Amino acid sequence: MSISVGVPGIVQPPTDALTYTARRNEERGFDVIWWPDHLMGWHPQSVWTPEIAPLAAGLANPHMYFDPIAAITAAASVTERIQLGTSVTEPVRNHPAQLARAWLTLDHITNGRAILGIGAGEGENITPYGLDFDRPATRLIDALRVIRLLWENDEPVDYEGPVYRLEGAVNGMGAREPGRFPPIWVAAHGPRLCRATGELGDGWLPTILDVDDYERCWGLVREGATKAGRDPDAIVAGMWRYTVVTEDHEASHRILDHPMVKAFLLALPTEYYTSRGHPHPLGDDFNGFLEYIPARLGREEAMTAIEAIPFEVAHDATLHGSPADLARALEPYVRVGLRHIALWNVTFFADVGLVAPSYKLLTEAKDEIKQISL
Repeated sequence: MSISVGVPGIVQPPTDALTYTARRNEERGFDVIWWPDHLMGWHPQSVWTPEIAPLAAGLANPHMYFDPIAAITAAASVTERIQLGTSVTEPVRNHPAQLARAWLTLDHITNGRAILGIGAGEGENITPYGLDFDRPATRLIDALRVIRLLWENDEPVDYEGPVYRLEGAVNGMGAREPGRFPPIWVAAHGPRLCRATGELGDGWLPTILDVDDYERCWGLVREGATKAGRDPDAIVAGMWRYTVVTEDHEASHRILDHPMVKAFLLALPTEYYTSRGHPHPLGDDFNGFLEYIPARLGREEAMTAIEAIPFEVAHDATLHGSPADLARALEPYVRVGLRHIALWNVTFFADVGLVAPSYKLLTEAKDEIKQISL
């Protein structure tokens, strides 16, 4: 067995690029293709101009995202082996009964290759659209219980939880293979959600954790599984990371300092900055993913915040370097449990000419990573 490696799916038109890239990623030996479930992207539209964002010359809007269920369906039509998942959806815009039905549908369409990647949600996809974002952790745990309940019963069921209530609710469509439901991977970081991942999930997909934090959180996932009477070893420990991949390490440092690469890191919580001795560019009490809404930042405010991101933060938060460098950086994570890495390539946000070279190098990185001893 080796480490499994995932890559991002194409998120905007044309659909020919989506299907071509899905087929190519399968041919190149990747294990999973992941799609975000976004209404809004991570870059403020106010700075999405060619002199700052090279991609803006060909992509007019940074908030262009395929619906991930439709994207997975399209990718499934041209692939046979590779798994296809969300990284991640949430139960705020999607009632858990709808998620339960959607992923059973994808289970049939993909011949058992769909992964339900799910998290508590991000402010940018919820708050601007007038939706209730209270108690995100409670909502996620309750949604996971509802999904499991509906999957495991084909007769009407009742349920009374802190968020959701079912009365004579039914899901009549079973899994493609009876009793074998789509795996649920949870994007959990806090203690409560990590333990809930162990109780209710099949995989764990956090992002941007230092090795010590990763080991601690993975311990909580395993603790939750054991307490629920489940086998902790049956849960896949994954990780999702922004990735800059280049021929040599110094070249990656130049890309890390590009404003469109650093801009992703405005969504990190204040604690990530203060742990490195720096204030958060958006304020001392900024709550990261839960609060960040890039469309509300004007050009001057956005550029001031981006320019205030220290290189140290970009260096630590972004997996970077040559293919061999990426593998070496992941070895400590593998020693404490990592079994899947989703390499979210952002190299070309600094230079559109790096799209093809960076994905070629990402394939080499995949091969290096698979050679890490377990």
